[in-house]
Amino acid sequence: MRPPTFCDTESDSVTRPKRRKRPPTTLLPPCSITFRCLDTTVFRRREQPQIAEATAAEDARELLRRVRRIRLRTRQVVNDALAGQYHAAFKGRGMEFEEVRPYQVGDDVRSIDWNVSARLGDPHIKLFREERELTVMIAADLSGSLSFGTVDRFKRELVAEFAATVAFSAAMNNDKIGLLSFTDQVEGFVPPRKGTRHVMRIVRDLLAIRPKGQGTGIGAAVGELDRVLRQRAVVFVVSDFLDQGWERSLLAARRRHDVVPVVVSDQREHEIPAMGLVEFTDPETGQRSLVDTGRRRVRRRFEEATRSATERRDTAFRRMRLDPLLLETGSDFVEPLTTYFRRRERRRSR
Repeated sequence: MRPPTFCDTESDSVTRPKRRKRPPTTLLPPCSITFRCLDTTVFRRREQPQIAEATAAEDARELLRRVRRIRLRTRQVVNDALAGQYHAAFKGRGMEFEEVRPYQVGDDVRSIDWNVSARLGDPHIKLFREERELTVMIAADLSGSLSFGTVDRFKRELVAEFAATVAFSAAMNNDKIGLLSFTDQVEGFVPPRKGTRHVMRIVRDLLAIRPKGQGTGIGAAVGELDRVLRQRAVVFVVSDFLDQGWERSLLAARRRHDVVPVVVSDQREHEIPAMGLVEFTDPETGQRSLVDTGRRRVRRRFEEATRSATERRDTAFRRMRLDPLLLETGSDFVEPLTTYFRRRERRRSR
């Protein structure tokens, strides 16, 4: 059922509810501005896809169109913009001895095998090759707060596109890729395997799943992933990180795995425009508040609260020595992803 709103998606006019149904006006104090997100229909102007209300046949056709669209877009991104960068950004499981050969000008002197060189009378170096095969896991947040977006797409759609891009990159490098989707409970688990067909299963699952839960439980999801993974993996935790209490689980996972936090956000989660009287709905709890967004003091409190939450989150990442990847619904994710891969490659080559 579509959440109530005071804004018509086809116009910018504000329709006030009947007086007998109007809740009391709320001036949100700083401590109460902890909503997972705002009501999506308040700001989003284009018509939303009514997939949940469609028939089963229409639902299947729409799902197939979305899967194909994401497949075409993400494979093109992987082939054009990310070619080779994924491989350079992530290490394999270790180094395997390949051969000993005579030293050549330009070789790293640190690779010289002095025992072999002394025995043969000429400098020789040992060559190793990387055991490339990786296990890549995507922990995707599908909670209610991801069903929000004011520009171009919802956060959940961005999660699906990002996950597909990483999955296709892994498949092209012959790495295993798996998925754990979660809300305040584990919604689905796809064991890591290789191949493009397996990637398409992951994309379909991300788009088709209808979560049973609405809340967010990042810590529990990461803890479950850490429990089921038998060997070291690259773990992308894709969420808006509006949950609390995830730090301990992320820190524990970091000791065994290469953890990459991917923070998905929307501009209107940081600032709200002056639109008069607007009803906000928390999609995870159903809590509603009538807010006078025309008041500067209210907007300032909102911005201060969100800024404080962002600072706490970033401080936690720094304390755990995690490098987050920041994505926004209104921006193309390819450029920040490319920059992130290059940054990791530079750190790896030091």
